[in-house]
Amino acid sequence: MNSGIRPEIAFVGGGNMASALAGGLLKGGRVPATVLMIEPDDRQRARIALQFGVLALPAADEHLAGVPLVVWAVKPQAFAAAARPCAPFIADALQLSVMAGIRTGALVAATGSARVVRAMPNTPALVGLGITGLFATPEVNAADRAAAEGVLGASGELMWLARESDLDAVTALSGSGPAYVYYFIEAMIQAAGEMGLSVEQGRRLALATFAGATALARQSSDSPAVLRERVTSKGGTTYAALMSLDNDAVKAAFVRALHAARERARTLGDEFGAAPQPANAAPDPAPRP
Repeated sequence: MNSGIRPEIAFVGGGNMASALAGGLLKGGRVPATVLMIEPDDRQRARIALQFGVLALPAADEHLAGVPLVVWAVKPQAFAAAARPCAPFIADALQLSVMAGIRTGALVAATGSARVVRAMPNTPALVGLGITGLFATPEVNAADRAAAEGVLGASGELMWLARESDLDAVTALSGSGPAYVYYFIEAMIQAAGEMGLSVEQGRRLALATFAGATALARQSSDSPAVLRERVTSKGGTTYAALMSLDNDAVKAAFVRALHAARERARTLGDEFGAAPQPANAAPDPAPRP
């Protein structure tokens, strides 16, 4: 690493999302020497250093001092412990969090910086096709917003929100959303097998159908309801399938599931989103089983 170049962005946590964001930055032309990653796991840290050529450290140290942007990408339950050694170096930095549940108040208290952007990406960000909801504290200015967008831009679409509480809904809809899609794809593949097709044939049909229907919905000015009606002839095969779904109240069950996901997001915020204890406080109690 060129010792004359200082880090300009630091990632605390080096998992899949951090790797995807860092990879997007580097593909966009950012110099590896300007990126710092803090990752305690030895194997993961070695992989990061080899793959990206960035400085990867096992723990926070003075390399963080003066870094203008810190990206938080640890598990919510690990945030308090991860923040303590970082805090002495990052009070002047913009804080960008991609952690679920950790609210801006907790980030401000833990880092000493009032300039906080919370982001809720989803896993298609790993292939540049995600969508991310973002919320900023009042202290975040236009340049800070642009800096956050610069980190997340390669991951897919961005949506700024006026209320932090709306991130719980974003978590339920798009944050968890890929799992819902995979759930229906699994069901289609299972049905394909029961109808005599191979697993690979079912997979190809399901994936192409989801991709094509989504692309058509994006390009069309018509609502999903209108597009659905165009595929549905009364007494036909689609009608039979949709009547079966309606008889089983699938739509209502799915809507309830989304509300359940939002409630869980709120609960996680209550559990992990409170301001962490100061560095000289008693250690955190052992996590509940």
